[in-house]
Amino acid sequence: MSQKIEFGRNLKIYWGYLRKHKWVAFGMFLAVFFTEIAALFEKLAFKLIVDRGNEWVAETITKSALMSSLLIALAVFAAVVVVRVIGKWFFVSCINRLAIRLTFDLKESLFNHVIGLSHHFHTSHRTGTLISKITRGGRAMEKMTDLLGFNVAPMIIQIAVSVSSLMYFSLEPAIIVLLVFVIFVAHSLVLQRYQQRANIAAIASEDYEKGQISDLFTNIDSIKYFGKEQNVMRRFKKIIHVTCRKMLLFWDYHRISDAGHFFILGVGTIALLYFSLRSFVNGEITIGTVVFIYTIFGGIVHDMFGFVHGIRNFYDVMADFQSIFSYFKVENEVKDISGAKNIRIREGGVEFRDVTFAYHGKPLLKNFNFTIKPGEKVALVGPSGSGKSTLIKLLYRLYDVNHGAVLIDGKSTLEFKQQSLREELSVVPQECVLFDDTLYNNVRFSSPRSSPANVARALKFSQLDKVVATLPQKERTIVGERGVRLSGGEKQRVSIARAILADKKILVLDEATSALDSQTESDIQKDLQRLMKGRTAIIIAHRLSTIMQADKIVVLDKGKIVQMGRHNQLIKQKGLYKKLWNLQKGGYIK
Repeated sequence: MSQKIEFGRNLKIYWGYLRKHKWVAFGMFLAVFFTEIAALFEKLAFKLIVDRGNEWVAETITKSALMSSLLIALAVFAAVVVVRVIGKWFFVSCINRLAIRLTFDLKESLFNHVIGLSHHFHTSHRTGTLISKITRGGRAMEKMTDLLGFNVAPMIIQIAVSVSSLMYFSLEPAIIVLLVFVIFVAHSLVLQRYQQRANIAAIASEDYEKGQISDLFTNIDSIKYFGKEQNVMRRFKKIIHVTCRKMLLFWDYHRISDAGHFFILGVGTIALLYFSLRSFVNGEITIGTVVFIYTIFGGIVHDMFGFVHGIRNFYDVMADFQSIFSYFKVENEVKDISGAKNIRIREGGVEFRDVTFAYHGKPLLKNFNFTIKPGEKVALVGPSGSGKSTLIKLLYRLYDVNHGAVLIDGKSTLEFKQQSLREELSVVPQECVLFDDTLYNNVRFSSPRSSPANVARALKFSQLDKVVATLPQKERTIVGERGVRLSGGEKQRVSIARAILADKKILVLDEATSALDSQTESDIQKDLQRLMKGRTAIIIAHRLSTIMQADKIVVLDKGKIVQMGRHNQLIKQKGLYKKLWNLQKGGYIK
């Protein structure tokens, strides 16, 4: 992460969000303005009471004149109370709605941007870190809005109103108050600049820590199975030690900040009292004016600390924005071309034409050619790293080819929108990861508009109906995070049910029965044979017994086709397929 905060860019992005709700923001600032004006009139009313009381004690005014002044002061106080109540109610209403709308807008746009990024982005970024960024983004928006409403706007309005009113009575106190404010704020700003690196470093360390927590808890089974709790504890202790050290370095800057603030205020208070009392002794101002000057200064001091706290939050927010908004710079590696259309697969023919593809500089396919006819059942076999999964990822446009083309029904997949392409394909992946939702909703995920009857058929087809019968709330049972409450075989059945419900022309089976026991695998294979009728099926398998009925078996090795044919043909030929079959046939020959 960059160690330099891009204030201009971050504020520009924030302003872009704020501009959408400018009238709510205007209402908030208007409420602040009237509240601060009311506070000034309250101090003026108190000045009137002190001056008239002093004149009455000196017997320079009558009792009736004093009472008239007191009634005026009371009326002002009453009006101030009404204005403050209404202003506060309106202010809180506006700032709450502004903060929640900005938070919603940022979370939505950030989530939508991240979810739309490429497969490579999501495989190279920790889930815990992404979660932290999105939740922190909402808090940063809230803090920035609070900063404007509670710190910046009141301070600016109060300084403008207070200095103007002080200048009316005496120029010197007005200059002193203004200088104290400028020096106070300048001290804060200068010191905050030195805190930037420490703040960003602390945030980066905290994000890394959250990512590690997510990673460790996700792999809790591995930790338990291998008895590595103590190792993980020691590892995590080192991580939090680094985070705490960086946070302490950041916090320690506040010592210098606070000491400087109290020194500036102390000198300012002495100067203000000296010049105010000198003017009073010289008969230039009244005792009520002295009280007015000091109460004005006291109010400003209170708001200055709030303003400085706001400045600290501002740098915190900017550091958060820097971390969050950096994701908006990340572009999708796989982009839709201008004018891309939605695809509708009608036949299901697939062709890899002169495909060349390298991943991170490592060549995986070179001038690769292969055709799958509509309705054909093709199995891809070969050792790990031979290119089987790569072909599926290129078909799905999780990556784009470097050269050549992937065609469906004779048209390049580059001509179509990625989402529409993937919506037209159905897959049973090797590892089925489920949502922390009901079993019913997990199956229905592949086709949200499906009727309950269709979902029930998919459950029965994948033999999940037997599992459902044993669950406490049947198909409405929550399966837990990543499907933790289901066995591996049951999760794989959910994945198969999804593919059945999706009902697409092209079906990809990626080790579809790898997690099932032999009996269940045999039953599922029969159902899959029925499912594949009338569809183009691409089957990735290590267990060769599952592909014996395929129309064509393609044997891959190091990104090249080394053999091709039906099972009965290939086992009679010398080559990789026969070698793989001989390794496995003991467990599969009937």
